[in-house]
Amino acid sequence: MKSRNNHIKILFTAAVACLTLGCSKINEINVSPNNPSIDKATPQVLFPSGVISTAAMTGGELNIIGGIWSQYWTQSPAANQFKTIDSYNLQRQDFNRGYNELFSGALADYQLAIDKAKANNQNQFLLMCTVMKAYTYEVLVDLYDKVPYTEAFQGAKNLQPKFDDGYDVYKALIAEIDAALATDYDVDLSAADSKVDLLFGGDGTATPADQMANWRKFANTLKLKMYLRMVNTHAAEAEAGVRALYAANAEFLDRSAVVDVFKDETDQRNPIYEYTVKNLGANDLRASKTFTSWLVANDDARIKEYFGTAAPTPIDQGNFNAPQTAQPGYYIATAPAFGPSDPVYFLTEAESYFLQAEAAARYNVGNASSLYTDGVNAAFAQYDLPAPTTGVYAYPNSGNFQTNLRAIIYQKWASYPNSHALEGFFDQERTGYPEISPVYSLDPAYKPGEWVYSKNGVTGGKFPKRLVYPDVERSRNSNTPPEVPITTPVWWGLPN
Repeated sequence: MKSRNNHIKILFTAAVACLTLGCSKINEINVSPNNPSIDKATPQVLFPSGVISTAAMTGGELNIIGGIWSQYWTQSPAANQFKTIDSYNLQRQDFNRGYNELFSGALADYQLAIDKAKANNQNQFLLMCTVMKAYTYEVLVDLYDKVPYTEAFQGAKNLQPKFDDGYDVYKALIAEIDAALATDYDVDLSAADSKVDLLFGGDGTATPADQMANWRKFANTLKLKMYLRMVNTHAAEAEAGVRALYAANAEFLDRSAVVDVFKDETDQRNPIYEYTVKNLGANDLRASKTFTSWLVANDDARIKEYFGTAAPTPIDQGNFNAPQTAQPGYYIATAPAFGPSDPVYFLTEAESYFLQAEAAARYNVGNASSLYTDGVNAAFAQYDLPAPTTGVYAYPNSGNFQTNLRAIIYQKWASYPNSHALEGFFDQERTGYPEISPVYSLDPAYKPGEWVYSKNGVTGGKFPKRLVYPDVERSRNSNTPPEVPITTPVWWGLPN
């Protein structure tokens, strides 16, 4: 997006400062006289602020976790920055910033904007903020299982809100989306309001009518995604929810929900690039053999987009303690190809089609083969590449649902690097695909693309399924749930 203004620049600078310095540092900065106080803040100010906070965390710190746990990337043996993630050895001191910024930054902004939008009949912003609130909450629920919801955002009235079950939060968020969709939101945004829509309007190419149609599609696609999360534990409700969407002729995203305001200037760079390259001075992440072996085996042209070369040198997942004498290639391994102006994706066009393909395969509500092909095409078009049509890129059209689901999830997994890496981790937790290899990737019997347990994992062969509650929450809120192992699935996940 080429259209930027000083306000967006200020918001992004604050978000990146939170990412790199810690949110407590933000509170030490004097409040600018140019920024309105909370009682005077408007949805036009709060909405882009929340979006940048969500993008900074899901596209930065949490994107690193997702990329490592989805086995796109692994820790360089010449550095230490991400060893605790790669060895599944997270502590309460880890990821305070992401949790705090998503709650105290993004969600607080969305909720205040929602309250103000309701009071002023600004239904366009009500829908936009409700969808982003649901999106951000979904990420937190999928990572932590239980989070404050019904008693959240009460300020001094309740400094220790209770934690709600993830399933209950999901149901409430879907109800909020439905209520926002039931309003008369479908009114053109003004030219000024259009510019603060960083997902669908900030580039000036979409008409105001297109913007609200895209928000409706984003809302429907997010609901579809949430219902499909439920298939293991609430199968009947998941099916009913999906069928209700199709019975209502719901439209789904046919373009990406993406924030594309970043540029190679101080505090305005893509968050994962800012964190791993500019802040650390060097990218400590390296290509994982798990992923590169699959790309190479299938002659996937996206490998150059993901790693900057058609022949990356990888590291076997989590083998960061290997000495150089044993694994000299590890010490010249290829880093991911992050760029300073890369966008942050919330939900890609490809993911939308793959979600629809899964719904069609499960419930016969559409043409799964055609939707799968649309997903593959969109995934390659994201990098201006033609999509292959044979081999693993062709829909199997099997009479066995799991065969079809496997193909869909593998293609989703292959589409997420440099987009929304965390989603690959969630999909594997929900579906079991990619499969877990019975051997480590150094074994000649290893099959490309199958996930391997980290060489230096500390969880006894069990894969991580969640994050631990950070100190920033546990030290302040006595209602924080008792700690459980990170190998315990969240409410919708498959058992380990």
